Amino acid sequence: MSALLGEVADEHAMHAVVLRVVQPALAGLMDGSVSTLAPLFATAIATQNPHTTFVVGLAAAVGAGISMGFSEGLSDSGELTGRGHPFRRGVITGFATLVGGVLHTLPFLIENYQLGLAIAMAIVAVELLVIAWIRNKYFGTPLGRSIFHVVVGGALVFAAGVFFGFA
Repeated sequence: MSALLGEVADEHAMHAVVLRVVQPALAGLMDGSVSTLAPLFATAIATQNPHTTFVVGLAAAVGAGISMGFSEGLSDSGELTGRGHPFRRGVITGFATLVGGVLHTLPFLIENYQLGLAIAMAIVAVELLVIAWIRNKYFGTPLGRSIFHVVVGGALVFAAGVFFGFA
């Protein structure tokens, strides 16, 4: 009987971690990885200047991190939903958003535009696969479907960046 109660307690604890940590982090990582693609790649294509692209990407990542942090922190108190303290969720979401946006911005510190662009695109691919894996592991979304959803969303935003970069 105690083994069964231990399993229930472990399941409840895991559910709480998913609700209070994994979900806010995933929302941030998704937003940071995807929402910063359009401004970053539009700037990269339009200017072909790695420094300018880095500055725009960094600004987009920081702005998105602040915005998502406040959005998550102010979305609910956590009392009705059991999602945990709003400040903690906001910090988790904001930080994950920042990380998601900065990872594919860092290659533009390289002075060679073509190399920075190629590395940034490879990093985006890895980011999208990690997001799909997290959705599969913690939310039970079949991996193939998760990859499809995440890649389609990322491709649409990337295409917007390319479109505006050539405008």
